[in-house]
Amino acid sequence: MHRVGTREDRHHEVTRYQQRLSVAEMANEDWTDEENDLIVADYFAMLADDVLGNTYNKTEHRRRLLPHLRNRSEGSIEFKHQNISAALKALGEDWIPGYKPADNFQMALTGAVVRWLQNNPQWLNRVSDRPQADGMAETAKLWIGPAPTLSNQPPPQELEKTLRIAYKFDVAGRDERNRNLGRAGEERVFSHERTILGTAGREDLARQVRWVSEEDGDGAGYDIASFEADGRPRLIEVKTTNGWERTPFHISRNELAVSEERRTEWCLFRLWNFSREPKAFELRPPLDAHVSLTATSFQASFR
Repeated sequence: MHRVGTREDRHHEVTRYQQRLSVAEMANEDWTDEENDLIVADYFAMLADDVLGNTYNKTEHRRRLLPHLRNRSEGSIEFKHQNISAALKALGEDWIPGYKPADNFQMALTGAVVRWLQNNPQWLNRVSDRPQADGMAETAKLWIGPAPTLSNQPPPQELEKTLRIAYKFDVAGRDERNRNLGRAGEERVFSHERTILGTAGREDLARQVRWVSEEDGDGAGYDIASFEADGRPRLIEVKTTNGWERTPFHISRNELAVSEERRTEWCLFRLWNFSREPKAFELRPPLDAHVSLTATSFQASFR
């Protein structure tokens, strides 16, 4: 009688299969840059359809690729798609949900993904390709969940590789320089705050919420001046990414200073998965209780 294994058994079996497949691929021959470029371009074609909600056929995509690759199987292509998902995750980007990230891939594949992004800058500059519902109240509601913690982090080896790639390609700096993304995130939080206060019966406070960075420019140390339902000030610094919740982000010296000076009022509002289905969590001061703060530049002055 055949015994159906537990979910854990099946997970280990899949993991062992992926490891064997990866070893077999390497024994056969590493993927060339040309092969990596081809499969990455094909992956992004599927991802674009996925983000838009269009239908696409993964099997057809795999079979169209086969004649252009060197003795690869459909199974190896399927696993390479999972590797691309892992590379995109590390690069703070969206990926196809149906291809669960598999992190045992070579850096050459990350290079192919980076090349595609450099050749298609409009992808990084996108805000959201999904049609929005009519009405501010409908579009402004956000899913707000718990912040990342030690208890819910990925396995150490996977997390280390993911963060190493993010630092190498300065994912935090890229998001910080993306003005379209930053502005869209702030606008979404501005609308969210007004909606939440209105729902709580505080239309008087909702009308007083200010988009400070838009009205006064950067420099205040926060982007949105809002309120708690009881009228207490709420100063919000918004950080937005299209990537997963652990994507690194930049924070300025001034923002850190204001977070310390106005601890009871200030919060960091982290928006993630923004281009697909925006989600969020909040961090309260002191920030170094939640994240590792790493100096990325220094000011040099003459003695």
